[in-house]
Amino acid sequence: MKPLRVLQIVPSISLIYGGPSQMVRGLSAALTRSGAEVTVLTTDSNGDSGQPPLDVPLNTPLSEDGYTVRYFRCAPFRRYKFSLGLLGWLAQNAQHYDIAHIHALFSPVSTAAATVSRWRNLPYLLRPLGTLDRADLTKKRRFKQIYGKLLERPNLAGAAAVHFTSPLEANVSHRFGAKTRDLVIPLGVNPPLDIAKDRAEAVCQQLGIPPDRPRLLYLSRLDPKKGLDLLIPALEQLVREGIEFHLVLAGSNPQDPAYERQVCDRITQSPLARHTTFTGFVTGEAKAALLKSADCFVLPSYYENFGIAVVEAMMAGLPVVISQGVYIWEGIAQSQSGWVCDLSTESLSAVLREALSSARLRQARGRNARQFAMENYGWDAIAQQTLAAYEQILNP
Repeated sequence: MKPLRVLQIVPSISLIYGGPSQMVRGLSAALTRSGAEVTVLTTDSNGDSGQPPLDVPLNTPLSEDGYTVRYFRCAPFRRYKFSLGLLGWLAQNAQHYDIAHIHALFSPVSTAAATVSRWRNLPYLLRPLGTLDRADLTKKRRFKQIYGKLLERPNLAGAAAVHFTSPLEANVSHRFGAKTRDLVIPLGVNPPLDIAKDRAEAVCQQLGIPPDRPRLLYLSRLDPKKGLDLLIPALEQLVREGIEFHLVLAGSNPQDPAYERQVCDRITQSPLARHTTFTGFVTGEAKAALLKSADCFVLPSYYENFGIAVVEAMMAGLPVVISQGVYIWEGIAQSQSGWVCDLSTESLSAVLREALSSARLRQARGRNARQFAMENYGWDAIAQQTLAAYEQILNP
């Protein structure tokens, strides 16, 4: 049999954008290992606030981890990761592929790619990335209502399926009146880069992270939806109580640097300052070192359709402190892979207090977390589920 020819279409795979980029890379590699021929169509976008674009050849097939990537120039609307070149290539070459998997709604290049796929009779899946969450739709509400009804509703109605990453995401998602076929397939995560403990400690020392107190790791984009307005006062309360810990705040926000500065200023002017290390965006060895040396991971998001950073931490053997806004929270609670709070400062303070009270308890839940993540979120198993979904769509 001929291998399945799959297009993955995403506004950017620059790692500066976090989870969505990592997901497309991981899925593409796993699908390739499972026998599919995968091509990723994306742009050279590398940040939205003056950063230079990715230094990559354009409209040239590049081999990456077994699959092919084609980058296209962001033009004419760089801020919105739009690319006429990508859409023109798709229109000319859609007939050479069996199915397209389009990542992101309310992104002009993804919206237009779905429209082009429909015109060219290429079956496609849409993955919303949480953009259909009713909480997310309240941001720029009027604009999104118009955009959704005029542009995304026909894309949703014409999709072979809509790919949600948790049952809760599917339940809370708005479809603008379109009837859709829903698929729930979780995301996968690769095990973290292996790094020796002494090397991890050396990296932490270089970053100025003290070794003599429990380390709480926040490793995600600095964004209002991530619940930092809950985390900061919750930790300030623990400081007032004299509880020992050190917060490692690892993240940035290339799309909203003003908010990033606001968070840093808030902590700097707080008693929490002497309990916090800012690392900015990390990757590679530095990221592996933080995961290796942390005692607990924390992410109290208001809404998170999956939470790749959470699962990465679990893969590294870290117990996690998350909110019920992270839509995989039920599995984490049932497996005792960490602690789950509601969306309040008081609840978050309480679970952090418990997590910091016992190293033995953290270690036990960390072991649970690693086992649960390995069993449920390994990329090869996710790729098999995805290929089965593609085949069912193409051969019902």
